[in-house]
Amino acid sequence: MTKEENEKRIERLKNLVRALPEKPGSYQYYDADGTIIYVGKAKNLKSRVSSYFHSEVDRFKTKVLVSKIENISYTVVNTEEDALLLENSLIKKYNPKYNVLLKDGKTYPSICITNEYLPRIFKTRTINKKWGTYYGPYSHIGQMYAILELIKKLYKPRSCRMAVTKEGIESRKYNVCLEYHIKNCNAPCVAKQSYEEYMENIQEAREILKGNTRQLLTIMKNKMLYLSEQLRFEEAEELKRRYLLVESFVAKSEVVSHTIDNVDVFTITNDEKVAYINYIHVSNGSINQSFTFEYKKKIEESVDDLLALGIIEMRERFESNAREIILQENIELELEGVTITVPQRGDKKKLLELSLMNGKQYKFDRLKQAEKLNPEQKQVRLMKELQEKLHLTKMPYHIECFDNSNISGSDPVAACVVFKKMKPSKKDYKHYNIMTVEGPDDYASMKEVVRRRYKRLIEEDSTLPDLIIADGGKGQMEVIRQVVEDELKLDIPIAGLAKDSHHRTNELLYGFPPNTIGIKPESELFHVLTDLQDEVHRFAITFHRNKRSKHQLHSELDDIKGIGPKTRDELLKKIKSVKKIKDTDIQTLAEIIGNSKAKIIYNYFHQSENNS
Repeated sequence: MTKEENEKRIERLKNLVRALPEKPGSYQYYDADGTIIYVGKAKNLKSRVSSYFHSEVDRFKTKVLVSKIENISYTVVNTEEDALLLENSLIKKYNPKYNVLLKDGKTYPSICITNEYLPRIFKTRTINKKWGTYYGPYSHIGQMYAILELIKKLYKPRSCRMAVTKEGIESRKYNVCLEYHIKNCNAPCVAKQSYEEYMENIQEAREILKGNTRQLLTIMKNKMLYLSEQLRFEEAEELKRRYLLVESFVAKSEVVSHTIDNVDVFTITNDEKVAYINYIHVSNGSINQSFTFEYKKKIEESVDDLLALGIIEMRERFESNAREIILQENIELELEGVTITVPQRGDKKKLLELSLMNGKQYKFDRLKQAEKLNPEQKQVRLMKELQEKLHLTKMPYHIECFDNSNISGSDPVAACVVFKKMKPSKKDYKHYNIMTVEGPDDYASMKEVVRRRYKRLIEEDSTLPDLIIADGGKGQMEVIRQVVEDELKLDIPIAGLAKDSHHRTNELLYGFPPNTIGIKPESELFHVLTDLQDEVHRFAITFHRNKRSKHQLHSELDDIKGIGPKTRDELLKKIKSVKKIKDTDIQTLAEIIGNSKAKIIYNYFHQSENNS
């Protein structure tokens, strides 16, 4: 590879990195043959992956790895712990060349409830479904031990490894052990605890491991009330202790458990011209494949048609033999021996949400990447969005916004800022001194400025704006309308940006009478509009401050004909104040500024004396 080709490769990869989300997940590097050569995890995908492409990287291994990368893919998850699980699964599946850790076959531990007559509950790294039911895996070991400790306190399951049987209990084959004496076990092996009560406890432990703590709390609460009504207060008190323990406990981490095996998950995210289909495959309780593909829409294809096409194509491409497919909703698709599930809750629902999040993130990243290559695309998208929100006849390419500024009516000014293509056009900004209004009257000031602005544009035959925005609510909109529509007979749409009690922009108003237009505060369009409002406010305040500063710096010396700013500053520097200059004799003045100017100043201040 030539130096020029390598530079192009690095720049292409950096563009991919710039579009990565700032979310937890796993990332994969591919070589020129499309083989995965490295799998990593990150709390922040964008930050972590970008660190590989810093010029100051000096580790030899990293440099070699970067030199082999041709493409990058990633999978978004909910937490850093989930990223660990996904990384573990992918490394074991693909055995990447540059991964060193997690190749030894070690897995994260799970919690097992055995299939014995009196089931045991313990942690294990070995999964064999013949032995029992498994919950996990747990990437956060502390969390796993917290769950085991809770179950131990609540239910005291047996910890011995004896092969306890029903016949052995009935024949009194077993004896109590130390665990019973130190109150860590209720000794079901010698019938000191009934089999029914022990199994009821095991069932409740299963609910905790599944994360169904709310349902369990409801059951426990109802049972407490029943025991209280039956005056069985000691039992009710014991149940209350358990209830409080469960209530204070935070359920286990999300993603997948060993109860889910060999399952495909598909979700579809739509755009105007493209559908994004995300595919996740789960095997032995772990995600081992996650990809998002783009399908360009055709006029005759429905969303269901596209999804069905994606399911068939991806299952064939990845040679999936999964007998269950999880979808957002049922579609007309019949595959022999395959069940379609639309989950409403539980682990499968979480998988569906994870797939949908990956599809949406991929769509967002593609859009962001396209906008970086073509910045105008974003501006056009925002103009179209605003046009749709306000039902305008054309895109608001040229927007103007007005604001007033004064303090108790002194030095009143106004400003007009211009945005073109949703960006400031500073060369078109205008500021105005208020001429016809006396006192602090914002509405009258706004009328004067809007009238002057658009009369001049009409006289000069200049381009009029596609949209006018008032920095204020209904009152400001109305006075602008009176000038624009009633006086000047112009047909220009008028909107308003109203603020809440904390002086923060909280709504866009449009129409007469004005209605609130629904825009999410976190959306890009809302940010552009608040930028516009902040900009007109900044421009007006800056002009007002400058004018006020000049006014405050005005001195009586400025009114003396023949005395300029240089002479004024020289006198004030030496004599400090106008009052002292009045009392200074002509000889002292002459020593500072010369005879002729000294005479002018002396005569100005002593004119009445000279006349007498």
